[in-house]
Amino acid sequence: MPSASVKIDEVARFDALAEDWWNPEGPMAPLHKINPIRIGWLIETLARRFRAQGPAPLEGRTILDVGCGAGLLSEPLSRLGAVVTGLDPAPSAIAAARAHAEATGAELTYRAGTVEDLAAEGAKFDAVLAMEVVEHVEDVAGFVATAASLVAPGGVLCLSTLNRTPKSFALAIVGAEYLLRWLPKGTHHWEQFVTPLELTGALRRAGFVVATRRGLVFDPLRRDWRLSNDMSVNYFLAAVARA
Repeated sequence: MPSASVKIDEVARFDALAEDWWNPEGPMAPLHKINPIRIGWLIETLARRFRAQGPAPLEGRTILDVGCGAGLLSEPLSRLGAVVTGLDPAPSAIAAARAHAEATGAELTYRAGTVEDLAAEGAKFDAVLAMEVVEHVEDVAGFVATAASLVAPGGVLCLSTLNRTPKSFALAIVGAEYLLRWLPKGTHHWEQFVTPLELTGALRRAGFVVATRRGLVFDPLRRDWRLSNDMSVNYFLAAVARA
């Protein structure tokens, strides 16, 4: 059955990278670089949503990490006390995720499948994450609607993606893939990037409203990434069910 969350060629490309996912100098190096920023933003966002205080704000919270790959985000979140399910349609990536979790002693669940599979089961989670995913799906609106259906009452849907602007073409395609070689050529397709307006519209049609938004920028002086109000290239959104 056709799936809004799966583009077959995208799945095959990321599946082929499974063995190198955890290599900080490999093809997923940019994800390793931004992972601390992603985790920090998620902790802050989820703690605020669930009014959690103290050293373990994610303790016991059920989290679905959609498009988890080999677990680069799932594993750290599980170590923060969350009950994490990592979901990805790429079977080799899931195999690599399970192997890494076994080697490190991380306690979480990985599934090879799609959001449609979980929706058919009636699954619900306190937080559903789709980080660096929507620019790779077949149908953004359909994917967002299905992901939103997996959010439990009072929960939150967190997304990050790339804005479709001339600046993102220059930096994320020409710069990151062809000049700096941060990513393999063909990792992204600019026409598949999603503007905040488009993503907000898809969320609204799914019955959700944006609660918070932030940009992610590369600081050339520090040679590192940081959160910003500039959403012209990379950005994060957190959305909740409309009251």
